[in-house]
Amino acid sequence: MIRFSCDYSEGAHPRIIDRLAATNFEQTPGYGTDEHCDAARGYISKLCGVPTERIHFLVGGTQTNFTLIAAALRPYEGVIAAETGHINVHETGAVEATGHKVIALPGIDGKLNAAAVEAAFVDHENDETHEHIVKPALVYISESTEAGTVYSLSEIKAIYDAAHRHGARLYIDGARLGYAMASSDCDFDLKQLAGVCDAFYIGGTKVGALFGEALVIVDETLNRDFRYMIKQRGGMLAKGRLLGIQFETLFEDGLYFEISKHAVAMAMRVRDAFKSAGCAFFQDSSTNQQFPLVTPELKARLAKDFAFEHWGWKDGLEAVRFCTSWATTEEQVSALERALRA
Repeated sequence: MIRFSCDYSEGAHPRIIDRLAATNFEQTPGYGTDEHCDAARGYISKLCGVPTERIHFLVGGTQTNFTLIAAALRPYEGVIAAETGHINVHETGAVEATGHKVIALPGIDGKLNAAAVEAAFVDHENDETHEHIVKPALVYISESTEAGTVYSLSEIKAIYDAAHRHGARLYIDGARLGYAMASSDCDFDLKQLAGVCDAFYIGGTKVGALFGEALVIVDETLNRDFRYMIKQRGGMLAKGRLLGIQFETLFEDGLYFEISKHAVAMAMRVRDAFKSAGCAFFQDSSTNQQFPLVTPELKARLAKDFAFEHWGWKDGLEAVRFCTSWATTEEQVSALERALRA
């Protein structure tokens, strides 16, 4: 069985495994205060233009999201997200468990737009009973989105500006940021991204790491006492060097970007193979997630040899998700191409 069901089926890039093994008996301070974490923060700081003290390593995406969101909001405030946003549908109410409401807005292909965000703030402010309603004070977007789409720099800036006009902030979930930046639709680098948000994270779990995410806090006021928040919310790893070593390896010579480009290249082959087989798509995607529309017969035939996910329905056909990763091989994609030609 060849798995195209998600982008974290495999362990970690071999260079990370080798580095973890080579440093296994090193004795280091805990909780991210070691030299490997310092080195990783240094690499990321140069790429983002953000001071090293505002870069934090957490164990997973859900912990990163709810920890940052809890730190950003007062008890009566909530976070705006697209209906399809990860914090709204796939984190088991983790944000709500911190006492903050997710305010879900309709999106287009997984994306919020600045006009809808602006309207949400204005509607709240103009409501005579606004003191009885959760106050929106943070906007959450994913880059790339859960639908495989990519926000342009101008789209992000428009949302950022809308949030700031109303005293709110913008936070970007970067679980698949590497794949977004490898997309033909991407028009920014990490420093430019840091200039149009208040915080974002660089996903490791889905992009070559065994586990872990690198949170970059742009707004220095958000960074105040943030390590207390990480510890309280269960995101601080005692053996913090395990995170530092992974991000050190990913960013010391551009490995993160190299493997992201590979994943997207494999996804484009998957997309082209389905197109050649006459399949339409649920939506266009230039990243590592592809959403072909298939007949019951085709789905049944493919399911014999490949794992993939149900996504939805369109025009009487089932949408399925095929997801590549940094570890997807040429041989795996070739097998899918042969199956579709047959």
